[in-house]
Amino acid sequence: MDDASGKRPPGRADAVRNRAAILAAAEAVFAERGPAASTEEVARRAGVAVGTVFRHFPAKRDLLVAIVKALLARLDAEARQLAADDPAAGLFRFFRIVVDEAASGTTVLALLRPTDDVRAGHALASLKEPIAELLRRGRQAGTVRPDLGIAEVIALLTSVTEGALAGGWDIPLRNQVLRVVTDGLRGPD
Repeated sequence: MDDASGKRPPGRADAVRNRAAILAAAEAVFAERGPAASTEEVARRAGVAVGTVFRHFPAKRDLLVAIVKALLARLDAEARQLAADDPAAGLFRFFRIVVDEAASGTTVLALLRPTDDVRAGHALASLKEPIAELLRRGRQAGTVRPDLGIAEVIALLTSVTEGALAGGWDIPLRNQVLRVVTDGLRGPD
């Protein structure tokens, strides 16, 4: 049914597409411009009206939280895939993925710090189950220390993630930090 303007209102598929476009655009805009980026810029990049952004995300913070949730869902899926595909090196590869994500500036965890209900440590703790599986598989394969627990892994992951989020981690520094952490996680040869 058409609305008063003669245009057909967006359907469910359009709404889903718009939401995905908004999230993708917002992640890019906030990574480039930081927390001061405008929702108008997000709407422009997503190819939607600013009202469409506000229909999906009534406040900028709602948009930031949605981006973090989408990032965590991707990380959860990646951890589970690594556990299935590469049990011996999965935990080490997951560290690389998370640190690269934080260092690249594509994550908005840093933008949420002031009122931090989604801080890096909390976010990573929400991934406890897939990280524990990576740990278990690595220990079974003999590549991860047998005395290492999930609390230590999450603490290390949180620390290096917070360091990478703080900025200034060029690729050589990132590689060196990850090498030191990986050496500490490795099981006896």
